[in-house]
Amino acid sequence: MTELISPLQTITPLVAQERPSATSIPRQRRANPSLRALIIGAGSAGLALARDLQRVDSFGLAPIGFLDDDERKLGTCLRGQPVLGRLDDLETVLDQTKADAVVVAIPSMSHADIQRLGLRAAAYGVTVRHLPPFLAALQRDIAGTDMRSLQVGSLIGRQEMHVVSRGASEVITGKRVLVTGAGGSIGSELCRQVRGFEPAELIMLDHDESNLHRLQLDLWGEALLDTDSIVVADIRDTKRIRQVFRDHQPDVVFHAAALKHLPVLERHPCEGVKSNVKGTQNLVEAAIAHGVERFVLISTDKAANPASVLGATKRLAELVLEGYQSTPTKLCAVRFGNVLGSRGSLLHVIREQLASGSDVTVTHPDVTRFFMTIEEAVGLVLEAARMVDDSATYILDMGEPVRIVDLVQNFADLLNVRDVTFRFTGLRPGEKLDEELFGIGEEELPTDHPRISKVNALMPLHGFRAQLHELYEAASHNRPDEVLDHLRRLVPEYHPTPRLVPPLVSTAPYPDDY
Repeated sequence: MTELISPLQTITPLVAQERPSATSIPRQRRANPSLRALIIGAGSAGLALARDLQRVDSFGLAPIGFLDDDERKLGTCLRGQPVLGRLDDLETVLDQTKADAVVVAIPSMSHADIQRLGLRAAAYGVTVRHLPPFLAALQRDIAGTDMRSLQVGSLIGRQEMHVVSRGASEVITGKRVLVTGAGGSIGSELCRQVRGFEPAELIMLDHDESNLHRLQLDLWGEALLDTDSIVVADIRDTKRIRQVFRDHQPDVVFHAAALKHLPVLERHPCEGVKSNVKGTQNLVEAAIAHGVERFVLISTDKAANPASVLGATKRLAELVLEGYQSTPTKLCAVRFGNVLGSRGSLLHVIREQLASGSDVTVTHPDVTRFFMTIEEAVGLVLEAARMVDDSATYILDMGEPVRIVDLVQNFADLLNVRDVTFRFTGLRPGEKLDEELFGIGEEELPTDHPRISKVNALMPLHGFRAQLHELYEAASHNRPDEVLDHLRRLVPEYHPTPRLVPPLVSTAPYPDDY
C-alpha cells in the first residue's frame, strides 16, 4: 500500500498540502500569503465567515469562492467571491481551483455529512475545517475563530496527538535552518512549520526544481526561484553538499531527502544505498565540519528489524549518525509509521477505487500498519530537535497498529459506500505483515514528553567504516548482489522477506466479523 500524508488535521497556523501550481483563479499575493480556501455553503454563516477571513489575515485563509446547492446562487458573486458550483461538484472545483483548504460553513449540517464531505475533500490533499452545529442556534455573526478541524480518529482508531511544545520554537527562532528533500511531503510541511517560527534563514534543498517551484509558490504566493534560499542539489554529490554548507552555514538541519518507495528499492538496492546511506553520511560530515548545532534524520519504522532494502538502508543511515557520537553536533533520528492521506496516496487511491466501484486492492487481509497525521509527524521531528542531547532515535506512541482493511471499511462507511469488495494481491518482497517500532537489542526509554520514547544508540559493528566503504564501492559500480551481501553484514538484523501470498485471494465483500 502507498504511504505518506494526511490533510485531516488540526494545524495552527493552517498549512497547505502540496498542490500543482496551475489554477483557473488568480492566486492572491500578500505579504503573508494565506491558504486558498473554498467555502462550502453560501448562506449567512458562509458569507459572515468569508467577510471575517477577508478582514483578518491571521486566520491564514483567503476565500476563493463558494459551493452551494441553491440554484439561485449558482454563477453569482457574493462578498466578491463566485459561487462555483453545487456540493456534488466538490472534486471538479478542487481540480479547477487548486484550493489549499476547504471550510464547511453549514452549521446545521450533521456530523456524519460533514465527515463524508470533508473526507471527499481530504482525498484531494487539502486541509479541512468546519463550523460546529451549535452555531446554528446562536444569534450572532460567525467568526473565523469558530472553525474546527476535521478529525481522523474514526479512521486510525485513536485521536491525533499534539506533540509540539513551546520549547521547540527556541531551537529554530533566529537560526539558519536547512531542510533537505524540501519539496517532498514531510520536507515541505517542515518548511511551512519552520517558517512560522521565524528562522534567520530557511534554506530549502531539493534535487527536483519542480518541487521547489511548487513549494515556493505555496509559501510566498510566487515562485521566481531567484533567491539564495532555494538550493538545487543532490545529497549524493559530496562536493556540492560541502559547498552548500560552506555558503549557508546552517545551525539546524532536518534531513528528509531519501528514496522511500519500498518496491522500487527492492529492485534497485544500489540506488537506495547511494541516496539513503551515502547521502546521509555526506550531510552528517558536512554538518560536523561546519559546526551545525543539531541534525535530525527522518527515518521510518521499517528500520526496526528491517525486512526490506528501504528498512535496511534507513537503519544503516541511523548507524551512520551513531558512529559520530563524540562530536559537538547533536545528532538524532526520528522514526514514524505511515503518514496518511496525501494527494495520490492511500486515501486518494481508496477513494478512487470506491468511486469507480472497482475492488479495493490490499496486499493481505491481515496486514497492519502504524498510522499518523502530518501534524504528528512534523511535531515529532521538531520535538526531537528540541530534546536531543546525545545520539538517540525518537519514536512517537502511535497507539495500536491498524488493519488496512479496517481503515478502508471505516473510510467507506464515512463516505456512505456499502458492500466494499477487496482484492488481496499478496505481500511483495520486503513487506512485513506487521511493522515494528523497536529493533532487536533496543530498549525503550522515556523522555520528557509523555508520548515520545527513545532508544539509545547501539554502536556500529567493529570495522564498520571499512565495510561501509566496501558497500559504497559495490553501489557505485551497480552490483546489487554485492550490495545486498554488504547490507546483511552491516545490519545483522536485516532479514529479507519473500513475497507472501494471502491465504485466499478473494474479491468477495469483506465480512464484518473477519
